[in-house]
Amino acid sequence: MIIEGLMTTTNLDGTPNVSPMGPRVAAEEAADWTRLVVRPFRTSTTYANLKRTGVGVFHVTDDVEMLAQAAIGRLPSPPLRRSAAGQLILEGACRWYALEVACLDDAEERTTIEMRVVERGTQREYFGLNRAKHAVVEAAILATRLHLIPHEEIERQLAALRPLIEKTGGSAEQRAFALLAEYVAISHARPSGEVPHG
Repeated sequence: MIIEGLMTTTNLDGTPNVSPMGPRVAAEEAADWTRLVVRPFRTSTTYANLKRTGVGVFHVTDDVEMLAQAAIGRLPSPPLRRSAAGQLILEGACRWYALEVACLDDAEERTTIEMRVVERGTQREYFGLNRAKHAVVEAAILATRLHLIPHEEIERQLAALRPLIEKTGGSAEQRAFALLAEYVAISHARPSGEVPHG
C-alpha cells in the first residue's frame, strides 16, 4: 500500500528540504509501521540527502495545501522542530516517522530505498481526505510528472478533478488546486519544461 505525505531531509548546507513522498508500507504493517520503502528519482534533492545522510522523516498530514506547495517547490518556510534524535519534524503534521536508510538501490532512475522507523510521534488528530483533498493530492502528483506525462493528458486529468474541488472543497483546497493548475500551465508554456522537485 502507498501512503502520500511529506518527507523532510537536510540539505548539504544544513537547510531543510520538504518534499511530497508516497512510500510503500506492507499491508501487514498498516497498524504499526516499522519499515517504509521510498522511491525518489536520482535527480531529486530528497534522494541526494537520503544517500548522503542516511536519515529523513516521513509525515502523515491532511494539509493538502502544504503538500501542493511542496510538490512544486513553493512551500514557504514551514514551522519545524527537532525530535529527540535531532530529526526535522513538521509541526503541522498529524503523525511523523523518523527513518534510517536500511538498503539503497540506485541502479535505476527511480531509486528504491528501504528505511526503518527509529522514532515516531503523533501531534494532532488526522482529519482525513474528502473528495476535494483527494483531488488536490492527485493534482500534485500530476504536477510532479510533467516530464513523464503528455501535457494534454495532464490537462484532461486536471479537468476531471476540478468538479471535485468546486463541489466539496474549502478555501484551502481551492487555493491549492488553482496553484497547481497555474503551475502546469506556466510550465507548459516554457520551452524547456520543468524538472521534478523534491
